[in-house]
Amino acid sequence: MLVLLGVAADDTEADARQLAGKIAGLRIFEDDKEKMNLALAGVGGAMLVVSQFTLLGDCRKGRRPSFVDAAGPELAEQLYEVFVRTVRGQGIEVATGRFRQHMEVELLNDGPVTLLLDSKEWAVGKGQ
Repeated sequence: MLVLLGVAADDTEADARQLAGKIAGLRIFEDDKEKMNLALAGVGGAMLVVSQFTLLGDCRKGRRPSFVDAAGPELAEQLYEVFVRTVRGQGIEVATGRFRQHMEVELLNDGPVTLLLDSKEWAVGKGQ
């Protein structure tokens, strides 16, 4: 599973932990009846987590993205690490890139879905 993780300036450790649990627990892999019913651990999967501040680029106004809502590097790295530790704590193998480094990531999208999750869409402690 490839996770492009964007961290907003107002995100917290609780947001990072909740999002990690939500993503790791998503039942998006097919069972023997070809129903999306299994989570990552249930298929013996692993996760690649890439820090992606550009996900916070706001293009609603004008033609140039605004990144004012993106977390600064110190907070972003801290919450990125919380996210990774939380997923690893669930027994899932996690690979990471190098924080704040230019990386080339190649994706073979072998499946029917790409999902967008935003921790601000639910209250912390609910919606898991």
